[in-house]
Amino acid sequence: MRTLFRCFVGSEPAGSEMSGDERAPAAARTTKKKAVRRMASATARLRSLSLDDLSRTLATSGLHAFTLAELKAATRNFSSSHFIGEGGFGPVYKGFLDERLRPGELQPQHVAVKYLDADGPQGHREWLAEVVYLGMLSHPHLVKLIGYGCQDEQRMLVYEYMARGSLEHHLFKNLLSSLPWCTRLKIAVGAAKGLAFLHEAETPVIYRDFKASNILLDSDYTAKLSDFGLAKEGPQGDDTHVTTRVMGTHGYAAPEYILTGHLTSKSDVYSFGVVLLELLTGRRSVDKRRRGREQHLVDWARPYLRRPERLHRVMDPSLDGQYSGKAAHKAAMVAYHCLHSVPKSRPTMRDVVDTLEPLLAICGDVPAGPFVYTAPADDGKADEAAAAARKKCLASAVHAEGELLPAGNQRYARSVAGRKSSSPKLSRDRGA
Repeated sequence: MRTLFRCFVGSEPAGSEMSGDERAPAAARTTKKKAVRRMASATARLRSLSLDDLSRTLATSGLHAFTLAELKAATRNFSSSHFIGEGGFGPVYKGFLDERLRPGELQPQHVAVKYLDADGPQGHREWLAEVVYLGMLSHPHLVKLIGYGCQDEQRMLVYEYMARGSLEHHLFKNLLSSLPWCTRLKIAVGAAKGLAFLHEAETPVIYRDFKASNILLDSDYTAKLSDFGLAKEGPQGDDTHVTTRVMGTHGYAAPEYILTGHLTSKSDVYSFGVVLLELLTGRRSVDKRRRGREQHLVDWARPYLRRPERLHRVMDPSLDGQYSGKAAHKAAMVAYHCLHSVPKSRPTMRDVVDTLEPLLAICGDVPAGPFVYTAPADDGKADEAAAAARKKCLASAVHAEGELLPAGNQRYARSVAGRKSSSPKLSRDRGA
């Protein structure tokens, strides 16, 4: 990340890497503030570069600048047989890069190539934002940008290939199978780590379009954030927010951002709460096919999240009860606090990671399925053994049901951040 910034701000001030013992605290703070201001403006300068200057600058980032001919060769001329899907940016094709394309430069690998739709809602600005941010940032839970292409009016992006596609596909479009509980938790933790990294970067980044379709999954269901076209630099110094035009996706955008245009990292936290709710319920954030209040997931589900004995009413029926009651309750409380109508009352993404990650350790605390006992044919006590097995299975099932639906009205007294929670009514999301 610093490599790109140095192209504009030069080398870091002498002594800026010294420890606190070597420099006066006041001087260190002053130096740090100056560095932050320099880095905050660096991305804006990148956006204003000509394409030739941008290519020279990004050459130090390790990104490859591909020609249109090379990407046509990689995707067999953008063949329909290589078509993966389409989003706001444009169509996406699966491709393959090998040494024949660039001898000695490229490792053989499958890639996903996005091709900008000239008539679509996004354009050069979003393409440039994607190149700039993913050229600067690298993290296990951010999709890796391999390179880019810009030739005449054509704009392309080349990513690592994510074999499992999007979270949206697995939650809402895959009719053949349902994501297991442990996989859902793993995805939630990975996505939370990606957001936490962005918020804690040297130049904080607000993702602004966190949703299920922008969470991609690799072969082992590791979640990675993609599509940084709407990302924005976070507030710097004494600023509390960034004022910008409202952009994002209906059902995921924070209500205060929709009303005021004030963007903060807590806007992303709200969006994460919506996605976590989708993972818990198996429902879309907005579904006009449903009736009344159920059309808006947050309005319908949030009142159930604080009540352990009522949580089963909103849990995804396709899980068929195969989830840990304890973990589900804690995850539901994380979603509840992320969806707080007051931004300051929401946890940070680091708080969210610290709360959700330990739940992976109790993933095995899932009720067992039906137990089948087969008695030996030559055992004279077969009937007695079978009856004992059925009794044991019934007792186990009753115990498991008690774990899923505990009695009593147990309440969570503390929020993710350790503060007492309140429950004001959440404003209806008007969309972005």
